[in-house]
Amino acid sequence: MSETTDRRPAAGAPAHRPVAGRDVPADRRRGGELRVLLGPKTVGSTSGFMGVAALAPGERIAEHYHPYSEEFLYVTRGAITVDLDDRPVPLATGESLFVPVNVRHRLRNTGAEPAEVVFHLGPLAPRPELGHVDTELAEQRGAS
Repeated sequence: MSETTDRRPAAGAPAHRPVAGRDVPADRRRGGELRVLLGPKTVGSTSGFMGVAALAPGERIAEHYHPYSEEFLYVTRGAITVDLDDRPVPLATGESLFVPVNVRHRLRNTGAEPAEVVFHLGPLAPRPELGHVDTELAEQRGAS
């Protein structure tokens, strides 16, 4: 997951306004539907960002790592497996997981129903393009 925008809030977007998932376009480049809800672009945050990921059964978010940020995951619906440096960690609804800085990880929906995950990353990288490092080719995303 990555915040790929500049660090200025959208014009006229006060930090205290609610942000709904339906108002944020889905990023599908790495698999699933990722939406950064609270971040530098949407609310002007300076310490991290929070969003949601939706994964259909069998879908996954390609392996990557964050050289500057810790990631916190919370499953709100369904079941996923998070591969941490190739070690599978199953998570069910209501469970959470901490992903340390520089740990390779991918999220896979290993259940029979859609999965939804809340994610938070912090601190922010010095520049958005430095915050996310892909370690898996886009063509590999569909393989399990």
